[in-house]
Amino acid sequence: MTATERFDELPLDTRIIDGIHDMGFETMTPIQCETIPALLMGKDMIGVAQTGTGKTAAFLIPILQRLISKSRGVNRALVLSPTRELALQIDEQMDGLSYHTGMTSVFIVGGMPFGSQEQGIRAGSDVLIGTPGRILDHMKYDHMDLSNVEIVVLDESDRMLDLGFMPDVRRILDAVSSKRQTLMFSATMGKEIRRIAQEFLDDPEEVAVGHQRPVEAVQQRIVELSEDQKERAILALCRGEEIDSAIIFLRTKMGVGRLARRLNDRGIRCESIHGDRDQAERNAALEAFRRKEVRFLVATDVAARGLDISRISHVINYDIPHSPHDYIHRVGRTARAEETGDAITLVTPEDRETLERIEAVVGFSIPRYKLDLPPSRARRPGPARRRRR
Repeated sequence: MTATERFDELPLDTRIIDGIHDMGFETMTPIQCETIPALLMGKDMIGVAQTGTGKTAAFLIPILQRLISKSRGVNRALVLSPTRELALQIDEQMDGLSYHTGMTSVFIVGGMPFGSQEQGIRAGSDVLIGTPGRILDHMKYDHMDLSNVEIVVLDESDRMLDLGFMPDVRRILDAVSSKRQTLMFSATMGKEIRRIAQEFLDDPEEVAVGHQRPVEAVQQRIVELSEDQKERAILALCRGEEIDSAIIFLRTKMGVGRLARRLNDRGIRCESIHGDRDQAERNAALEAFRRKEVRFLVATDVAARGLDISRISHVINYDIPHSPHDYIHRVGRTARAEETGDAITLVTPEDRETLERIEAVVGFSIPRYKLDLPPSRARRPGPARRRRR
């Protein structure tokens, strides 16, 4: 073990080290080893890593070290996230890591009380953590002074690009000093992300850790079937597989709601998250899943990024994702932190072309799996009706 693999051998304030230990962290992950020393030197950075690799702590720890000796009550750091769920995960880690420092953060996302967010911003929290849309809302009402912000993090930059947030990000960064330190983290590094990095970052370090494919610890399987067999297939999987906890992905909000109701009606307790559920409902669903009060979480791709839920044994793609990129992120929800996991995808004849694109990216033909389906629930014939004359 080298000296740089342990947090307590980094040049960090002892109060930050205490927070790191409180969080149960002792040795650094590869992304933390590669990024934290450079970030402590104030360099701009592009960090390429999949979810579950420890990148949140990789940028929060240098932020805390940079700000710990400065006066409180000034907004000095800004972390932008594409989703409310990811922003909440970042805010929770900030609370833990900063516990002994006296530094504070404010959580700024849609679906939460606007007034309490304004109070937190005006109180001068050290770190602002939120989604671009709600940050802009507060800027419109002059609630937020970003002129003293000296470090900005764009987390899950590829997802922000996919969701169309980059115009909002540009407007936000226009209000921040150009002398800032800027960090971009992304799960992929395509041409568009590189172009955005050239626009926002100054001579950045580039660090890439992990694979652009699902990790080898994930056992991937395909179940070939017709569309009308999907519901029976998911019932068979939920009842027959040794599932500790599973996320079941669908493409649409309507599909998520319908499947969650049908599973619950058939005695398979589950929760659901999608864009039409308010923040309180989504938080409650995620908490029930984390606490193992339910084993199944039915979700759209809003849950594919940023959810810090450990020990998810299975990912089930009820609907095959549109792109290999989305497939990799869905599958990446399992087999985290050196665990193993299973990813099962239901594929209809109409999905063959999409499956071929996914297999081209993962680099092999995903094994097919024979699933014994329960019999369909045939409708009982009603009483014979007399024909009217």
